[in-house]
Amino acid sequence: MTTPLLEGKSRRELWSGPIIDCDVHANVPSLEALFPYQEEVWAQFARDRGWGGPTGVDIAYPAGAPTTARPEWRSEGSVPASDVAMLREHILEPWDVERAVLNCYYAVDSLRHPDWAAALARSVNDWVVAEWLDKDPRLVASMVVPARDPAAAVKEIERVGDHPRIVQVLMPVRSERLYGQRVFFPIYEAMTRRDLVMGLHWGGTPEGEPSTGGFPSWYAEEYAAETQSYGAQITSLIAEGVFQQFPDMRVAVLEGGFTWVPGWGWRMNAEWKGLRREIPWVDRPPMDIIRDHFRFSIAPIDAGPPQEMAKIIKWIGTEDILMFATDYPHMHNDDVGAFLELLPESMRRKVMADTARDLYRL
Repeated sequence: MTTPLLEGKSRRELWSGPIIDCDVHANVPSLEALFPYQEEVWAQFARDRGWGGPTGVDIAYPAGAPTTARPEWRSEGSVPASDVAMLREHILEPWDVERAVLNCYYAVDSLRHPDWAAALARSVNDWVVAEWLDKDPRLVASMVVPARDPAAAVKEIERVGDHPRIVQVLMPVRSERLYGQRVFFPIYEAMTRRDLVMGLHWGGTPEGEPSTGGFPSWYAEEYAAETQSYGAQITSLIAEGVFQQFPDMRVAVLEGGFTWVPGWGWRMNAEWKGLRREIPWVDRPPMDIIRDHFRFSIAPIDAGPPQEMAKIIKWIGTEDILMFATDYPHMHNDDVGAFLELLPESMRRKVMADTARDLYRL
């Protein structure tokens, strides 16, 4: 099996062309690491309460779960993926990565205190710039925003969004409100004005149900049910007319899989034909909007039998929609080599680099 560990193969044996990894993670090692980038009032606020950081981080990826980090990428005494040296050793150098998109999901949105959430977002973004972007020119990054508070999110985009290596605004897939609703439009206006991508990523407010039918009992249920949240957000963005209001908006779906997209598309196209009088601003079949505005990372691949995966790729109907990702340091056990062999030759370079290069203007 060929995983992000490159077991048994060199990178060049697997793929000799350029590689852009659209989803690698930076984990905040401790709340104290953010204090140099935070106003003292908020650092003291946390100390007074004995607060160690947002709870959403452990809910999205429990520290001991196999999916949280591959055994080879764990280090006793430190948090996986918590410094740029680890990323170089584990991903950038063995994969000879041309560019990598760094995502630091820190569950900022799990805070209900509006000023504290905004302060935490500012410190995370400044930490990413200073401790990661300034230390390796191959990295570009997403910024985080306090998504519960659109006005504060816009203010943070205006503060950080013009940085030349900030390419994306990270929006966790689980939210109090669906992202198509108009309350979020100021975020999209600020985002698209700076040509930034919306990164729809695993995670989100711990109060929200991860499934459409209530709270699950087990992490395995929650992990598997998260695709329902991705489908709900994408449906909302399309049905509410976001892409008619913001025709230049681009969305990267990260850690959400993609094998469910054809089935979702067929259902949405059918319902749109029958019910489009209700949403007349949706001016073309939803699956066409997906192909125009959305791109999906291939981690997890959710690979089934090769012949079935080949059908799914064909059913998606475009060669320009998938992007390579290791999802470092998480473990999916995807067979990247076998997946590449399924792709038409004309699609391999697009998946490994060109689609991400185009999406993120790299």
